[in-house]
Amino acid sequence: MQFISYPNRQDWPALLARPVSDVRAMEKKVKPIIKKVKKQGDKALYKLAHKFDNAKLDNLVVTAPEFAEAEQAVSPALKTAMQTAVANLEKFHAAQREQFAPVETMPGVTCWRRSLPIQRVGLYAPGGTAPLFSSVLMLGVPARLAGCQEVVLCSPPNAEGKIHPAILYAAQLVGITKVIKAGGAQAVAAMAFGTESVPQVYKIFGPGNQFVTAAKQFVARFGVAIDMPAGPSEVAVLADDTARPEFVAADLLSQAEHGIDSQVLLVSTSQALLQAVQREIERQVEALPRRVIAKVALEHSRAILVRQPTEAVELLNEYAAEHLILAVAEPEKVAEQIVNAGSVFLGHYTPEAVGDYASGTNHTLPTNGFAKAWAGVSLDSFMRKVTYQQLTPAGLQALGQTVEIMAEAEQLQAHKEAVSVRLRSLEK
Repeated sequence: MQFISYPNRQDWPALLARPVSDVRAMEKKVKPIIKKVKKQGDKALYKLAHKFDNAKLDNLVVTAPEFAEAEQAVSPALKTAMQTAVANLEKFHAAQREQFAPVETMPGVTCWRRSLPIQRVGLYAPGGTAPLFSSVLMLGVPARLAGCQEVVLCSPPNAEGKIHPAILYAAQLVGITKVIKAGGAQAVAAMAFGTESVPQVYKIFGPGNQFVTAAKQFVARFGVAIDMPAGPSEVAVLADDTARPEFVAADLLSQAEHGIDSQVLLVSTSQALLQAVQREIERQVEALPRRVIAKVALEHSRAILVRQPTEAVELLNEYAAEHLILAVAEPEKVAEQIVNAGSVFLGHYTPEAVGDYASGTNHTLPTNGFAKAWAGVSLDSFMRKVTYQQLTPAGLQALGQTVEIMAEAEQLQAHKEAVSVRLRSLEK
């Protein structure tokens, strides 16, 4: 990690910059793939599975026997773990259901709002170096609770033409019955435009590599909604002298192992703590199967020494981390000062990994500073808010002149007349 001591405020933007990817270059790579899928449908998906996944597929849609085989392949311990995670996710997301009572804004004028599910949604689960079955749970649970009519899941096949069994079991667990063997930009294109086997969806969710991210942002130009702009995973840790270096090091490495473009940030007022964490990182990283990936990520990660706790909070609010861990003596008090973060983890015994898997919160979160304006996935992400209004004759008489005056001021005469014609009828 890079060590920075007492940085000046004017240096913060450069200091907090994320690893930069060439967006235009990625778009040039995914655009031909998207066009091919849009034009050729399933035929393109078969060809691209062979090209990118080395898989010769007999079918794109996962069959019932394949689901059964996957269920047998998942260990009882992992099944129990997933079931616990689903129970916690359901409790947390079900509590987000909105009850909106009608509001009479003035006598005879009533307004209300309903939450309606997005009818067709597409989910993506990476299946390469790290098969993220947890993302299936994180997205499938709120999709089911929201009442989405059709949910399709795409995940890349292996060379044998199979999807990772844990991903298929997770899909079964959350009620997803349509799973497509497609990965990368081609999966995003299939869900965005539809093929013979893949239904066209209205919104696409899920993490992925730079190809997936670029493809999601590209198809969003064609009226397909996406969950959020997403980039490489990241974590920031605020630690004081009460923090345990081995805990902090483990938290930083848990994000660094995601990918070479992941970023971790450590902020503290204690130089001794920063040095102790660095020693722990050097010790712990050598035991990781993904240590090569983690070491590359650590090269563009930073440990920052600041003078005051208030300065640390200001710096972290500016960074707007996807995950923020408060490894401090009074995390509740510090949490009240945090205004920009995707998800916050309080105290020494709340590792970021619990949010990734099973605490109940959603791990699909804004990265790259988007936490300043975007929220993570929730039940609302799978719903639309539709407003309603109803006026009685008396209500229109009370409100009508207000609308007539405003419409005339905007020179929208037909708007005014839509009110006026009704008011005249009430005078008869």
